[in-house]
Amino acid sequence: MLVLSRKANETIVVDDAIEVTVLEILGDRVKIGINAPRDVPIVRQELLHQARNNHRAAVPPAESPSATTERDA
Repeated sequence: MLVLSRKANETIVVDDAIEVTVLEILGDRVKIGINAPRDVPIVRQELLHQARNNHRAAVPPAESPSATTERDA
């Protein structure tokens, strides 16, 4: 992980296509702005984890094959 220090109104550029700007610092909260191409998905990590957990809960566990199977006669 690359760790950088930035002040308000300073920007980080990722791969010449994504700009991350520190807009405001208020106490322990930092407001950032992200400028990226429309085809680049930007999702808050907690929402991504929540969506994955919801998906796992909705999909039933795979059934193990039974010892006896029906065959066409």
